[in-house]
Amino acid sequence: MGNSSSMLTQYDIEEVQEYCQNLFSQQEIVSLYQRFCQLDRNAKGFISADEFLSVPEFAMNPLSQRLLKMVDGLNFKDFVAFLSAFSAKASVQQKVKLIFKVYDSDGNGKVSFNDMLEVLRDLSGSFISDVQREQVLTQLLKEAGYSKDSYLTLDDFNKIFGISELKMEVEVPVD
Repeated sequence: MGNSSSMLTQYDIEEVQEYCQNLFSQQEIVSLYQRFCQLDRNAKGFISADEFLSVPEFAMNPLSQRLLKMVDGLNFKDFVAFLSAFSAKASVQQKVKLIFKVYDSDGNGKVSFNDMLEVLRDLSGSFISDVQREQVLTQLLKEAGYSKDSYLTLDDFNKIFGISELKMEVEVPVD
């Protein structure tokens, strides 16, 4: 599995399906495998940062550098597990967990004001000043019951985002 010259067996498909909590159908897993093999240009069994950046939509994403830290070197099973947060069948908690990981770039389990400010900077670019970003973020945290000195955990993210209908879905084309 993971080598572009190999084929997925029924066992491989079922194993990947179980690994990603059945969020993708067997047909979708086969399609994802074909895409994985296209990206894994040297048939190493994993996708490098450069190979991810060859996808224009990924390279153009303002959060691509943060996402690269999460996806560089993924094998096929982990590639599907990463994408499972984008499945229509994924729960809000699964989607929030991915969002939290984007913000928690150092992986310490806490998101600081500066972590949030960095993401906001990545998303807004030069459209607003640092002072405006800080004001917006300070007000947003205040409205949510937090302060600039608060550290948010995954539970906090679940409380904040868990009440919304998060739409982060990617359609997997199947032949």
